[in-house]
Amino acid sequence: MGYAFTLGFKVRDYECDLQGIVNNSVYQNYLEHTRHEFLLSRGISFAEMTRRGIHLVVVRVEIDYKMSLVSGDEFWIGLNVARKSKVRGVFSQNIYRHRDQRLALTANVEWTALNAKGRPFQAPELESIFDDE
Repeated sequence: MGYAFTLGFKVRDYECDLQGIVNNSVYQNYLEHTRHEFLLSRGISFAEMTRRGIHLVVVRVEIDYKMSLVSGDEFWIGLNVARKSKVRGVFSQNIYRHRDQRLALTANVEWTALNAKGRPFQAPELESIFDDE
């Protein structure tokens, strides 16, 4: 599968729980960091948009855990983005362990942009991120 963006990581000890595996909540941090880096790669600063009163918010997350990562594992995340409606998009993200390219996680993250009044709207600067264009 081709991806619009990929980013590599390495599991740090403090991200693991008592079982010695990455805590399930940490995966969401990995996914979010990848989304922010993707936006930056397209010239879109999440922080700058927020300063301008445009808030990108997650409205739904669907995660399927396939296998656990452990301390020291190197992995990468592949990301694609698609339009769901005029004001919503979906990031499809997969995590793969480097050493064997085994799929660790699949996620679909639905999001929208809110204007300064808290209402969903079509932010023109986001049009360039969609795979369908």
